[in-house]
Amino acid sequence: MELIVKNFKELNTTELYEILKARSEIFNMEQNIHYQDMDNIDYKSLHCFFVEDSKVIAYLRAYYEENDIDIVRIGRVLTLEHGKGIGKELITKSLIAIKDKMKCKKIIMDAQKHATGFYEKFGFQITSDDFLEEGVVHVVMELEL
Repeated sequence: MELIVKNFKELNTTELYEILKARSEIFNMEQNIHYQDMDNIDYKSLHCFFVEDSKVIAYLRAYYEENDIDIVRIGRVLTLEHGKGIGKELITKSLIAIKDKMKCKKIIMDAQKHATGFYEKFGFQITSDDFLEEGVVHVVMELEL
């Protein structure tokens, strides 16, 4: 599967619509999280995603941490089809793209607590205590490059 990697201005309207639709499907509908998804961070993000039959089936975004170009934060990580290895492929290929295009020294994320074992397989380590974000238990995870 080919990873599509674009900054915001490179996204066409169909890609943007499908990204927002996928994020809504997972975070609002499936996980019942209610928050303002369109938070202006998309404008400064690198968007990494897979498309199948014109539909975004896996996605994440990456952006520089405020005032620090050595640290990239990833978020909005999702796959619409579970148990098929798409998430593993998304993270593997996205990490390569982020390292290549963003030249950072560290990648961080606020990970949902139940997913930490998945991210640990890629070298991420938990660096915080549990905290609630939008009613879901999260931890900060970091990957040193």
